[in-house]
Amino acid sequence: MIFQLDDSLTFPDPRLGEPDGCFAVGGDLSVDRLLLAYSNGIFPWYDYKQCEQIVWYCPMKRFVIFPDEIHISHSMRTLLNKDKYHFSINKAFDQVIRNCAEVNSRNEQEGAWLGEHIIEAYTELHRQHFAASIEVWDEDDNLVGGLYGINIGHYFVGESMFSLVPSGSKLALIYLAKILAMSGGTMIDCQIETPHLKSMGGRYISYDEYMKIIQSE
Repeated sequence: MIFQLDDSLTFPDPRLGEPDGCFAVGGDLSVDRLLLAYSNGIFPWYDYKQCEQIVWYCPMKRFVIFPDEIHISHSMRTLLNKDKYHFSINKAFDQVIRNCAEVNSRNEQEGAWLGEHIIEAYTELHRQHFAASIEVWDEDDNLVGGLYGINIGHYFVGESMFSLVPSGSKLALIYLAKILAMSGGTMIDCQIETPHLKSMGGRYISYDEYMKIIQSE
């Protein structure tokens, strides 16, 4: 079932949605609605060039990485030990989200979802300290990789990542997991399974287990 949202700041039960996780359309991308969404495992995802309304998803199987389970391959450990790259948090959020939208002409491809309205909404979340970026810099201080996502309490919802060098996004994810582990963070929500993320320790949990984790203190 697909629900039509109105102006009220509510979401229906996502368990009643479609098998792929799609369950609602409409609403807006206000900070309050986005925070309500992410606090319930819900996120917007749609082709901004084709869809007239915002489309909301909440899969009942969640692909996540637990910080203490992240897999760092031998080649990645070797790369990290070379100290060729350094990292930062929230130093260049605007650059990161722009690269996520535009690298390799992503914004021109079919199904592109990171349009200007999404960028504006998540930049406002960043201004209010609910969205964060991880940056990867080379020895000449060029931004070569990164990721951004929603940081609420003790968990992080990854939205997008990019690489301008081999393994740039993997380096960002490893650094994120390290920071979360050090600060008591419990989970990275990857939203969608990819071979890249599965190789780094991603696995599925149920929506009910997911909600228990994000609602725990």
